[in-house]
Amino acid sequence: GIVVQLERPEMEEKKSALVKESAENNATLKSIEDTILRLLSESEGDILESEELIDTLAKSKVQSAEIDKKMEEAKIVEKEIDDARQSYTSVAFRASILFFAIVELTNIDPMYQFSLQWYQQLFQAGISNAPAADDPEERLTNIIDYVTHSLYVNVCRGLFERHKTTFSFALTIKILTGYNKMDQELLRFLLTGPTGDVKDPKPAPVDWLQEREWNEVQTIALFKQFRGIDDDFSVYAEDFRAIFDEPEAQKVPLPGDWDTVLSTFDKVCFLRTIRLDKVTQAIVEYVTTEMGRKFVEPPTFDIALSYEDSTKMTPLIFVLSAGSDPVADMLVFAEDMGMASKLESISLGQGQGPKAARLIEEAKGKGSWVLLQNCHLAISWMPELERITEQFTPELINNDFRLWLSSMPTPQFPPMLLQNGVKMTNEPPAGLRANMLRSFAKIDDTILSACLQPQAFRQLVFGFCFFHAVILERRKFGPIGWNIPYSFTNEDLVTCRRQLKYFLDDNTEVVPHKVLRYLGANINYGGRVTDAQDKRLISAILRNYVHPDLIEFGPEYKFSDSGLYYCPKAETQEEFLEYLKGLPLSPGPEVFGMHDNCDITCAQGETTQILNAILAMSSKTSAGAGRSPEEVMDEIAESVFSSTPQPFDFDEVETKFPTVYEESTNTVVKQEVLRYNRLISAMREAIPQFRKALKGLVTMTEELESMGSAMFRNAVPGAWAPSLGFLSLKPLNAWVKDLNDRISFLQNWIDVSKPAIYWLSGLFFPQAFFTGTMQNYARSHGVAIDRLTFGSVFDDSKKPSEFTEAASEGVYLFGIYLEGCRWNYETHQLDWSFAKVLYEEMPVLQLVPIVDKPGVLSDQGTGRILPPDVYECPVYKVLSRSGTLSTTGHSTNFVIWIDVPTEEPQDMWIKAGVAGFLALKF
Repeated sequence: GIVVQLERPEMEEKKSALVKESAENNATLKSIEDTILRLLSESEGDILESEELIDTLAKSKVQSAEIDKKMEEAKIVEKEIDDARQSYTSVAFRASILFFAIVELTNIDPMYQFSLQWYQQLFQAGISNAPAADDPEERLTNIIDYVTHSLYVNVCRGLFERHKTTFSFALTIKILTGYNKMDQELLRFLLTGPTGDVKDPKPAPVDWLQEREWNEVQTIALFKQFRGIDDDFSVYAEDFRAIFDEPEAQKVPLPGDWDTVLSTFDKVCFLRTIRLDKVTQAIVEYVTTEMGRKFVEPPTFDIALSYEDSTKMTPLIFVLSAGSDPVADMLVFAEDMGMASKLESISLGQGQGPKAARLIEEAKGKGSWVLLQNCHLAISWMPELERITEQFTPELINNDFRLWLSSMPTPQFPPMLLQNGVKMTNEPPAGLRANMLRSFAKIDDTILSACLQPQAFRQLVFGFCFFHAVILERRKFGPIGWNIPYSFTNEDLVTCRRQLKYFLDDNTEVVPHKVLRYLGANINYGGRVTDAQDKRLISAILRNYVHPDLIEFGPEYKFSDSGLYYCPKAETQEEFLEYLKGLPLSPGPEVFGMHDNCDITCAQGETTQILNAILAMSSKTSAGAGRSPEEVMDEIAESVFSSTPQPFDFDEVETKFPTVYEESTNTVVKQEVLRYNRLISAMREAIPQFRKALKGLVTMTEELESMGSAMFRNAVPGAWAPSLGFLSLKPLNAWVKDLNDRISFLQNWIDVSKPAIYWLSGLFFPQAFFTGTMQNYARSHGVAIDRLTFGSVFDDSKKPSEFTEAASEGVYLFGIYLEGCRWNYETHQLDWSFAKVLYEEMPVLQLVPIVDKPGVLSDQGTGRILPPDVYECPVYKVLSRSGTLSTTGHSTNFVIWIDVPTEEPQDMWIKAGVAGFLALKF
């Protein structure tokens, strides 16, 4: 109706007139019928003698005939109008697709909410602004193209950078799905990966593919368009290897006929199998092919354009991110609009609500602007703000009035404001170079020369700025960069600079490097750092930039091995900026002290985020291959149930492992059995209930529905992990396999009473096992347990299966994976990783309790005892690294420190993010 009303208003008016005339005619007929019935009921005697009745019948016959004729004519005209209206269904169909594409964005971020009213206004504006054309088909195409791109531009203004590619891809998928041009089963493979191991797998014909990658290749080979591609790995081994090794793998043509046989989308799916890190770039090229280049080029931040789309009734909302500050841009815009003197600003917080309400009330009448900053800090006042805006009356509000809001993402932000407001994001520029330029843009020559030790001051200011940029940019690498992504601010840097000036002015003879490092790493920046391992990291990073050699050697002191990064011999702001402008736009991981593989980790993480976001936006829409989502979920549930092991017989375990003073690990076994039994029992109870609910035999509860949705996405249901299950990042199929491996390990422990070697990854709560081992040693040697610390001995001469006797002291362990480095079996110590090998298993580790373990004190502010010639390596359960403190006093993720031999300085491995893990994510 909206399309026809705008494009053919005369037709829509005619249609409305016909509807009105038809209603009037029907009302007339009804009135005639009522009159006849009334006369019949009131007549007495022979009805044929009633002249009034006979006249009424005669008139009604004539009127009915006229009305019938009009209605027949109206039907013909109405059909002609409806046929004409049908020509606009293509626009209406696209409009419905687009609306549901943006509605699902709220599954990614709570701030991404849009109302139907907002969408209709945008849609109407798109129709009015679309290019005109004489040919009706061309006009329809123009409307569809213009409205689609207009929606993309307007929505992208309010999206964070990390979600803009996701939205482009989601929009493309939604549109192609609407026109039945998307292979839903292949799309599900792209989003979830294999949901199980291939039956009767073939051996990998090449040695450079890992087991997981080869399983994905064999899984995709099951699709009809990919049949035989797994066999061609032996035929075109070198060509496939080129794709595996090429930095721009998405541009390398597939070997043989595959490059012409497969579609662009097929190639994206194949790239997932062996180069997950390049899928994001392939997605961008796919969207470009299907939708055009303009759908991967989001608009830049422009307050003026957003202002044009706003009204006095709709607020303008700045969605904040760490480090962003749109207020300065907003003040410049207010100046340009001549509203600087009519702008009232307030930062919300405790007790500021009533003042904000008064400002809004006053501004509505005067036509002023009101800026309410940091709405996320006044969550309790948000309902009142929503009530105030709901009561806006257009007639009582000056046309110049505007309400501006800023807030970090929060689920408590009023939905009505989000859905109808104009949202904007303005993130700080990303990249080391951009961060350095931004920092030095605020340090003028007056600041650089206002110190009694000007040269040392300039060099150390540069060092602090470089440190600031590095710790901000490390966040993009995910957990290997920081366990927790902290929101460091420019105020932290300013504080360090002021303290530096104070100390240099106070004593012109010395530079207190140690004091400056302690204040910077432990107080100014360190005050935000909560994770113990991150505290160690930030100290190690700062030691590289606030260093005596920086002042002594100047530009000869390099910040990284490449030699590109150093403090230039500069005295003015302009000279520093000139050097900074020559730095690479996209620095490699080496400047952060990390291995080149971290770029792959970063790219894989970005791809995974996009695929998971698309999955969250499109859960259970279609399963492909003619199967309903319910059929797929039932099939998965059946497979999981058939693979779920039986619970242990706890009475039997209790008998075999009694609680005795001499063997503390007996208690560990029983605790592990209890934990696994709880998980297995919950699974064996919930899965049959879920399958019954799918068939309508029992009520589908919210918990069961959530479980089914998770299984459809190949994710572990929240009811199993982490609430009952072990901490894991694996997809469902790998998680079930891991569960069975853990149960097998525990069963073997029960069978043999005391294994020669323990699979550390198989333990639910490894800290209890360490405590039990320590207690056994303390009791057998008569030593106080608080004097004991574990020492590490590595045996890389044998495989775990070759250990047949238990350790004489301590325990043998295996199942720890290294990230950020590898074990060198020739030098028997840590070494840099091989290219593209992200994780490597450590050799067998013997943990030996040592009484009063010697060591040297660290210069890291953590108070830990560090043995010489080793790297004190943290070990975690999973790759996410961060955890929470549980009721037992232990982290839910961190497991233990182990001493690993190395010839390199410990700081090198700390900055590289080297850590051990008990489980990977596949």
